Amino acid sequence: MKAVVIHQYGGPEVLKFEEYPDPVAGAGEVLVRVAATSINPIDNMRRSGRAKDFFPVQFPGVIGMDLAGTVLKLGPGVEGFSVGDRVCATADQTYAELCVVKAANLVKIPDGLDVVEAAALPLVTTTGNKLIVEGTGTKAGQTVLVAGAVGGVGRSAVFTAKDRGAIVIAAVLNRQLQAAESLGADRVIATDDDHAMANLPALDAVADAVGGKTAEYLLGKLKQGGVFASVLGAPGNAKDYPSVRVVAIFSKPDASALLYMAEAVSDGKLVIPIDRRLPLKQAGDGQAAVQNGGIGKVLLLA
Repeated sequence: MKAVVIHQYGGPEVLKFEEYPDPVAGAGEVLVRVAATSINPIDNMRRSGRAKDFFPVQFPGVIGMDLAGTVLKLGPGVEGFSVGDRVCATADQTYAELCVVKAANLVKIPDGLDVVEAAALPLVTTTGNKLIVEGTGTKAGQTVLVAGAVGGVGRSAVFTAKDRGAIVIAAVLNRQLQAAESLGADRVIATDDDHAMANLPALDAVADAVGGKTAEYLLGKLKQGGVFASVLGAPGNAKDYPSVRVVAIFSKPDASALLYMAEAVSDGKLVIPIDRRLPLKQAGDGQAAVQNGGIGKVLLLA
């Protein structure tokens, strides 16, 4: 098969489109013909070596975590899937024409959802869902602020919180206010508007996808016993707020959460913007674009 292969850490130029051994489905695994994958920040971190202490690449290696395609072959013991099924998942080594996935992590793509567009969903939507469900634990009637609400993770968190009956404040940059109006939040504020931030009500929870100084400020807006959940770890001043519970959320495959989020996208309740679609061999160009930030999902078509 063809794949995007890394032989050493470095810039986008180290991504080489070349022949790579076909993967083989073992017990409990499924071989998928990849229709598309998408680029996530963790992909850039792995390529550059910034993630080598906790998520190293075995050279020569293939990266990528989002997967959408069709079932090509079932490994021993796999039930519930058939050859030809349209599927998506959070997986590994997805920058390739073929990929092996644990059947337990695989989801059938809902009718009405394009198989290529489904590649944008696995990592960001499940992360945003877990930010609320496992992170803040927000219940109906509680007020939660989602920081970074227009990103894929933030949008997914806003949808999940609203679907649980929460009062949701979408926090974005001033230049993103118009885009945030379509998220379905109860209120939209700009994190770079000092007056708006100063007048925030006391919050039950914060779901954070931005980190930095914004996260540190928002800690002080939580009620006693409030929860601060983040995909970026604890803010630097967390020790100054002992009454606040800080929860770090790490991405991991979750088929039930992915199906819930994929159905929301299929039903038009959640939108994950796609900025561009590139052939797999242009993965370097795609990663360079993502590295610059400020865009929607970049899909790589296998």
